[in-house]
This record gives sequence, C-alpha cells and structure tokens, in this order.
Amino acid sequence: MRSSLLSLVILFQFCFVQTLPAQEKQIAPENDQCIKCHTHQTITFENTLTKREDKRLMNPLYILDKNHFAQGVHGRFKCTDCHPAEYSHYPHKAELKLEPLSTCLDCHGGDARYASFQFEKIDEEFQKSVHFQKSGESFTCSKCHDQHYYQAKSRNSTEVGDIVLFSNQMCMSCHSNNNKFQLISDSLKPALAQIHEWLPNQELHFKNIRCIECHTQVVDSLSVSHNIMPKEKALKNCVECHSKNSMLEASLYKYKNLQGRSQKGKLHTIIANKAYVIGAYQNNLLNSVSIILFLVVLTGILIHLIARIVKK
Repeated sequence: MRSSLLSLVILFQFCFVQTLPAQEKQIAPENDQCIKCHTHQTITFENTLTKREDKRLMNPLYILDKNHFAQGVHGRFKCTDCHPAEYSHYPHKAELKLEPLSTCLDCHGGDARYASFQFEKIDEEFQKSVHFQKSGESFTCSKCHDQHYYQAKSRNSTEVGDIVLFSNQMCMSCHSNNNKFQLISDSLKPALAQIHEWLPNQELHFKNIRCIECHTQVVDSLSVSHNIMPKEKALKNCVECHSKNSMLEASLYKYKNLQGRSQKGKLHTIIANKAYVIGAYQNNLLNSVSIILFLVVLTGILIHLIARIVKK
C-alpha cells in the first residue's frame, strides 16, 4: 500500500511539474509551421507524381508533444537553429534526413556564456564511458538527452523524486525498449529485473535512486557524472549509500537539494521530501538524542525492576 501511494505521489509530482510551466512558456513564433505538422498524427502534402493531395500517417518518432517542448531548455529556440534551413520548405527533401544534426558542443562548446556548465568536461568524461567506447561517435548526446524535451532537472529541481524519475526515464527509454536497444547493440535487451536480482527491495531502489548512482564514476566538479561504467564495475556495496557519509551526498543530493537540507535542516527534508535513503539523512544531534532517550527508558525499566524485586 505504501509503495503504491509513493508511486502515485511521484507520478503526480511529475505530471504537475511537467504541465504547469507549459502555460507560462511560449514557443518561438517561427516554429508555428513546424508545430502545425509535427504535433499531429497525420500529414497532408501534394504528391508530384500522382498530381493529387495525399494524407498519410506521421512517423511516430517525429511527433512532438508541444507542452513538453515548451518546457525544455530549447523551447524558445527556432527549429532551424539545429535543423538545416531547408526544412523551412515543405514538403521536405528526403535527403535532409541523412544530414548530421548539430551536436551539443557545436553550440555550447568554447562559449564563455556556458562555461559554468562545463560541457567540454562532460564530453571528456563521456568519452571514457562504456557507451562511447562501444559505439564511438555514433553515440551522441541526443541518445540520452532528447533536444526537444530535455530539462536540467538535477540542477533546477528541489524534489529528489522529480529528479530520479526524469533521469531514469532517459535510461529506460533504451534499456526497457528492445527496438531502441537494437540501435546500439547487436544483442537482445537483457531483463533488468534479472540483472538486478541481487539488489534487495529492487522496486524501491528503482523508484528512489537514479541508475547513474551505481553505474557512473562520480566527478565532484560536475552536476551529473557522464562516465557510464561497464556493468562489471557497477556499484554493489550497500554501505556506499547506506551510511553517514553516503556517496549520494556527492551525486543525487548535490547543489540545490544539498543546499536545501543545510538551510532547512535534515529533519525538515525527511518530512518534506518524497524520497528517503537510509543513512543519507543522519544527523548527529538526532543520533545523540535517540541514544539519550534509549538510555533513559532502559534506566527506567531497570529502576522499576529493582523496585519490584526489593518490594517483593
């Protein structure tokens, strides 16, 4: 029951956060023509061979969610900022689909305005990852970060559950989808539940911890580590997280979440936040009070026992 309630709460948070800001953000007016087609299930065009108007189903991969696009970090961009200018003509030329898209570093690399985000450092770490080592240049940022929907959740959100859900959806978009998994692997997608059968309370971990907590090498200078390690090097030591010096303080609870706990207190965070990890919220004062209360209760029991023996 508790697990189901937690799922509903996190789902409500995600839907609420995803929907509300869309009413406040506006998409660039230059995108109206693109949005007009790419938010519908069908497209209509003039067939130059048959000399008549054709109506066909839109490729599902090219259908956008307008609200989610508006909330993304690129929501105010023009489509042609990333796509070739020839896309402004309709119907599009077929060969345009074969042209390589702009990468993140094409815009963000070497630009002083984005220096604080350390894109070059992220790229350096990513090139060490198992994804890049196995797939090379074909594994681009967009494999995980959809340019149309991406949001900087780990940096901007104060809700751990919101960050976890958004991050894990990136991983699951391939690792729980055989069709997409085949784009980067010649083997069949392994069953995640079977791979993680060693993990106690598997469902609870999946809901409250990002995949990258155990599958990346933490880099203190980065908000999110991008060095995805091979499965043989994945973290399997429970003490690393479930301890006073939890590694989650250096990853999941960085920046605003960590700052919020220092300002409002860890007890407030336990009550207010929807995610809880044993060991990550330990407080020396509360630990001391707990020990004192335990000793007081134990002393009371001993005094009561001795008094009864003496009286008898």
